[in-house]
Amino acid sequence: MHRTLIAGGGDLGQRLAHRLLSLGVEVHALRRQPPADPTRRWTWHAADVTQPTTLGTLPAHFHSLFYILSPGSAAPAAYRATYVQGLANLLDRVGRPDLRVFFVSSSSVYGEHHGQWVNEDTPCQPLGDNGRILLEAEDLVRKRQPRTTILRLSGLYGNGLPRLFERLRSGSVSAPRQPVHWANRIHRDDAAAALVHLWQLQQPEPLYLGSDDTPLPLHDLYQYLASTLGAPPVPVGPAPRMVGSKRLSNARLKNSGFSFRWPDSREGYRAQWLASQAA
Repeated sequence: MHRTLIAGGGDLGQRLAHRLLSLGVEVHALRRQPPADPTRRWTWHAADVTQPTTLGTLPAHFHSLFYILSPGSAAPAAYRATYVQGLANLLDRVGRPDLRVFFVSSSSVYGEHHGQWVNEDTPCQPLGDNGRILLEAEDLVRKRQPRTTILRLSGLYGNGLPRLFERLRSGSVSAPRQPVHWANRIHRDDAAAALVHLWQLQQPEPLYLGSDDTPLPLHDLYQYLASTLGAPPVPVGPAPRMVGSKRLSNARLKNSGFSFRWPDSREGYRAQWLASQAA
């Protein structure tokens, strides 16, 4: 039986675990504090990748590894501890030449492109330390594990009732109109499905962009959501800091055979809102 380790057992990790279980995979998941009432359908490991001594109870052999951990804060030191030092620590424990690694990175590594289309071949010029640290981590995992596939995700959504909805209803969200700041999103279900899809490919490419079909001007997206919620109009304001405006192309991922359940974040957010009202 194929045995996989998911480093990062949060919402995305658990969605991924359920999908892999349905395919008959033996799933292990690692996080600092597993749920108080954890599922018994997969094996939880209480471990911290930044503390190598906590990794000693992990099985030594896995066929695949999904690295989808998130740092505890946006501070560069937290990013480095999780994505560079922690990754190296975990590979010291479970790394082997035939291990297939799926490393979740971020589209923030691209930086500012003034609304132009970006793909896997676009040079990366991150605007901040965190993007540079992610690039360092990508380089580390490629060098350590030749069978690595990197998935650079855009903005994730689709978990419960997002704080964004409350901020829109309170009128505390703003966005620029000119110049347009482009927003890129991917539903968490699609992100988990994309990881499984890449895992199922015999020879995936080393790098993919994970984002839906419909980049949107940020003001248009927020105004659509405000109208859906019955919130006040979205005022004009500055663009988000350290993100950069760009439109992400998912052509490589789609050409590999992947189909999005939520190709347009407006419909995904709307379904999320309706589900919250029905609960």
